[in-house]
Amino acid sequence: MPVSFSNIPSNWKQPLYWVEVDPSKAGLPVFRLPALLVGIKLSTGTAAADVPIPVASGAVAEQLFGKGGHLTAVCKAFFKVNASQETWALPVTEAAGNAATGTITFNSPPTVAGNLDLYIAGQNVNVSIGATDTVNTVAVNTAAAINALLDLPVTAVAAASPSGAVTLTCRWKGSSGNDITMQDTYYKGIGGQQVPTGLTIAYSNPTLAGGTGVASFTNAISNMGEMDAEFVCLPFTDATSLLAWETEFGFTDSGRWGWMRQKFGSIWSAYRGTYSSIIALGQSRNSPQVSVLGVEPLSPSPVYEWAAAYTGKAARGFTDDPARPLQSLQLTGILPAHTQDRWIVSENNTFALNGIASQRTEADGVPMIARESTMYQKNLYGYPDDAYTDATTLATLARLLRNQRQAVTSKWPRHKLADDGTRFGAGQAIVTPKSIKAELVAQYRIDEFNGLVENGQAFKDNLIVERDSNDPTRVNVLYPPDLINGLRLFAALAQFRLQYDRGVNVVASTSQIGSIG
Repeated sequence: MPVSFSNIPSNWKQPLYWVEVDPSKAGLPVFRLPALLVGIKLSTGTAAADVPIPVASGAVAEQLFGKGGHLTAVCKAFFKVNASQETWALPVTEAAGNAATGTITFNSPPTVAGNLDLYIAGQNVNVSIGATDTVNTVAVNTAAAINALLDLPVTAVAAASPSGAVTLTCRWKGSSGNDITMQDTYYKGIGGQQVPTGLTIAYSNPTLAGGTGVASFTNAISNMGEMDAEFVCLPFTDATSLLAWETEFGFTDSGRWGWMRQKFGSIWSAYRGTYSSIIALGQSRNSPQVSVLGVEPLSPSPVYEWAAAYTGKAARGFTDDPARPLQSLQLTGILPAHTQDRWIVSENNTFALNGIASQRTEADGVPMIARESTMYQKNLYGYPDDAYTDATTLATLARLLRNQRQAVTSKWPRHKLADDGTRFGAGQAIVTPKSIKAELVAQYRIDEFNGLVENGQAFKDNLIVERDSNDPTRVNVLYPPDLINGLRLFAALAQFRLQYDRGVNVVASTSQIGSIG
């Protein structure tokens, strides 16, 4: 019986027409590629800690993780740039430590009425100021205005002493609260934003301070099991947190990029700091699956919202095309530092050389991705290496390997293996090294057509498919894809003239006429 059936038995004798359906030649790869947003839940949230849960909107996040909470803000920032991705969240409990605090002090009273536009964690807090208000009155009204905005990550108290002081306290414990910023009149006169005449303000720091402790991810990562998590937003850049997630997404046997699990995925984050501290962070890691965006110290938006927006745009871009660079994609909803406080191009270039992704802001005032560098910089011997410099590399590899896996598992789920040259009947469920190679080349041509790879002939020449000499049931494949590259640089030599030599022009013209004739 040359045709290999999977369901109709060879000893079936009942007439007449029996058919089994085989989808092995019809299916195309389908990828979910969900995002996973990691963060701290408040005690008011209804979600269980350390257990992944699907999230569809900011309103749902408020209920699950608490209004004004860390993970709630992460979800909202993500949905501002990517509302179509399948999105899950992984809530963890706050650290066993202290909550971050900060102080706003009004040192002198106003002399005219007006409005004060405070910005707490990048969110506007409008305070009505009366011409006869004392500094204590301004402080009380400011605290009330802050507490009325339940989306803010802080609560406020007008202190009895010193006079005119407002103390802000983060809603959760841990060092992540130290990134919450305090400033005023972000738009500097645009739309009437200005501090009322006479009123003077002092801030204890540009950000809250004193938050201690880092959440543990041991149980959370364990509870993920084998769920898909293609784009992980990790708004934590301490060494302990990064190591835990790098291990989970590593290339070892137990890692998601390892041969046993084949889950793949990437980790996206952001870090606020000085120029030198950001470089130091980059030099401290060597992770091809992690991309950390460098953020200026005076950006009003908290770093966990930067991380969420970066993840959202990466997920949206790579879901459509994993080989296409993310450069120029805008991080909508994020407030950049003012022009004089932003990184300059040479600083961004140094970030890229030290494993830090970069961003910049142009005339429209919306920050955008400049280069999605990963933290990988050196090979196993510690020498500089660019194999995984750009996040597109692993994203493209993941797509190729999934395409190949879908083809192999769909077309040869129960096949027999024979040597090349074996004579068997048409329709038999048999494959040979040569037929496998032909299928891999055909798949590569499809990937080439879809803009993931190039140089199909070179791939075919270097592809090796062989039967294992010690295990006759095993096929070994050397798969050498040539990944397509992004257009990162356009370098032009502007070799100008004040006027071309007329003799050269005449010679050129004569030569051209001669060739035509």
